[in-house]
Amino acid sequence: MPTLTEVLRDRAERDRDRLALDFEDRSFTFGDLRARADEWAGTLAAAGAGRGSRIALMSANRPEFVFAVYGALQLGAAVVMFSPAWKGAEVRHACEIVAPDLALGDEAGCATLAAELPSVRALRLDDPPPEPDTDEPAPVADDPDLDAVLVFSSGTTGLPKAVRHTHRTLGHAVDHWIAALGLTENDRFQIATPPVHILGLLNIVTAVAAGARVRLHARFDLDASLRAIAEERMTLEMAVAPIALGMANHSSLEDFDLSSLRYIMWGATPVAEEVARTVTRRSGARWLPAYGTSEVPVIAANPVQLPDQWRLDSAGLAAPGVRLRIVDPETGAVLDAGATGEIQVLSPSAMAGYLPDSETAAAFADGWYRTGDIGWLEADGWLHITDRLKEMIKVRGFQVAPAEIEAVLHADPRVRDCAVFGVEDPQLGEAIVAAVAPIDGAVVTAAELQSLVDHQLAGYKRIRHVVFVDEIPRLPSGKALRRQLKDDWLRDRP
Repeated sequence: MPTLTEVLRDRAERDRDRLALDFEDRSFTFGDLRARADEWAGTLAAAGAGRGSRIALMSANRPEFVFAVYGALQLGAAVVMFSPAWKGAEVRHACEIVAPDLALGDEAGCATLAAELPSVRALRLDDPPPEPDTDEPAPVADDPDLDAVLVFSSGTTGLPKAVRHTHRTLGHAVDHWIAALGLTENDRFQIATPPVHILGLLNIVTAVAAGARVRLHARFDLDASLRAIAEERMTLEMAVAPIALGMANHSSLEDFDLSSLRYIMWGATPVAEEVARTVTRRSGARWLPAYGTSEVPVIAANPVQLPDQWRLDSAGLAAPGVRLRIVDPETGAVLDAGATGEIQVLSPSAMAGYLPDSETAAAFADGWYRTGDIGWLEADGWLHITDRLKEMIKVRGFQVAPAEIEAVLHADPRVRDCAVFGVEDPQLGEAIVAAVAPIDGAVVTAAELQSLVDHQLAGYKRIRHVVFVDEIPRLPSGKALRRQLKDDWLRDRP
């Protein structure tokens, strides 16, 4: 398995003058990527980075992010992805886990990192790399088993953990993603999600490996993304739930020509079918559902070469080289097709482990990664994801998947977004609460939404409380922050 930097060097030798990356009004060839990575490798080496170093990187999207990542990887250093949205306490927690040797960031990122890591040197991505003190090239460490990147889990069920990926594990993920997307040198797509998240990062290194051309956006702006698809004839688009919702609710979606798209990939959460159908009806764009986690970046996808078989109700089939099983979460017994339990994955792209390492053992069962997601498999391998194991609601002994109720609510044209969670109830065990963000100007009552669910789902899935909110808080991946909504609801109750 070649290292990620070997892949970049090979691509630059074959396609030196072909465009690889666009950002605002700047464009860079694959040769430029290699040259800028070499410059950053020299800068980082001069600052003391080398094989085994951990470099904290905290920045908004920008080309220098990509250059610096590849420069660090060339040295055999690991890049630790710090979200630019983090505040001091979150940065302190991450630093305690990974103990960075060096810091990189844009102006805001450097200021935050310097405040929390006063003894660690911080380099600004905005500054041009200084001329090296020596004519000797920066050292190269091509070892596929070195840590390459550390990304943080979402932390919705506790404090975030650092997920360790080596060049080998991420290299397998790249191969799986190229196959799942059917990605070629003729493809163009854009990255608006933060590269500090596994999907954004995977898209960057996969585009380099496949020779595809990408546009990087400084921040997500739906109109800018839609214009880029129309004007630059993008061939595929990446979407998580907030992006899909924004497209479905866009007042002028029909004004954008999206006919160049082969598909829009839906990831991170189960597909909201009514939202997806609305986008297709209004734009003609079709959806390719896929499924992965920070720990195993590519798990399943609809078969890209068989568009007649694409389904909105399934994440698809296991990626090549990946095996799936469903396990009883209480006994650990492997379940037959059709039975619901925890989704477990056996894949060469599975993480090397967590930091702190004490968390690693519990994440695996006999080498299979325990996703913590609940779902079931059809006899022919199609995977269905129903919810998160720790977010299932137990009503009178029955397990209720919040996503099932959310799908019913999303189908109401007056509902812009929603999230469902459970709260303790002395009679029911847990009562179901729905947080709903209505379409601007829409008139909808709690009773109407409760009736909608009552008519479509079993009686024990009845919504007991509805709270109307302006927005549903979500992670960049699209996952709803149900714990935050629950805490807010409990605090604000009379």
